[in-house]
Amino acid sequence: MQKLHLCLFAVLCIATAPASAGLFSDDEAREQVQQLEVRISQLEKESIKQEEVNKQQTGSLLDLLTQIESLNQELRRLRGQNEELEHNLQDAKNRQKDFYVDLDARMRRFEGAEATPASGQKAADKGIVEDIAAVETSAYEVVYAYYKAANYQKVLESSKEFLNKFPDSSHAPNVHYLMGDAYFSQDDFKKSIASYQQVVSKYENSPNVPDAWLNIAACQQQLKDLVSARKTLKLVMTRYPDSKAAKKAKQRLSALK
Repeated sequence: MQKLHLCLFAVLCIATAPASAGLFSDDEAREQVQQLEVRISQLEKESIKQEEVNKQQTGSLLDLLTQIESLNQELRRLRGQNEELEHNLQDAKNRQKDFYVDLDARMRRFEGAEATPASGQKAADKGIVEDIAAVETSAYEVVYAYYKAANYQKVLESSKEFLNKFPDSSHAPNVHYLMGDAYFSQDDFKKSIASYQQVVSKYENSPNVPDAWLNIAACQQQLKDLVSARKTLKLVMTRYPDSKAAKKAKQRLSALK
């Protein structure tokens, strides 16, 4: 910018020199000064524009670098989660491998306890019940570990095994619910509905019931049965008005209209 102004000053000096110098006439000098002023004005505008472009490019580059760093952080976090899930899945596999061997051994102890003399029967029964409860809990943890690892086929396999061994377990409502989620994730919406219906029909006091109804409505929507989906959403709002599921049902019902 300073150079441009110096050039302009030099031309003005020439223009104001005596006519006897013979360089330019007054008209020619004024015309060239005007042309030079126009050119300088253009250069100044281009310079300002280029500065703005440079600023924008610098800002965009900084934004890009920030985004890259954010993505790197997210990638590191996801890798950590993946390692944890792989560890949990490996634990689940090891537990499942040992589970039924352990269960058979404890059941044999239970059968042997039937021949225990009356004096020791009570203590033996208590120990066996505690053993079976521990195995039952371990079996449920296997199901849940597969669920956290998003291995839905294994969720279904281990859930069916669990329900076969422990049909009256306190964990049964949760297992049926996890099966519903697993079938939903596999886009098998009819079987998903059947699993959720086990929860709502057999375990009315389970805290999973409102969400099970909500998920049934989601399955019905996926199956294009919008009439049934609306009815189910209204049911959730009517039966469980203070639940989080009811709030979600209200939002979804509005979206279906």
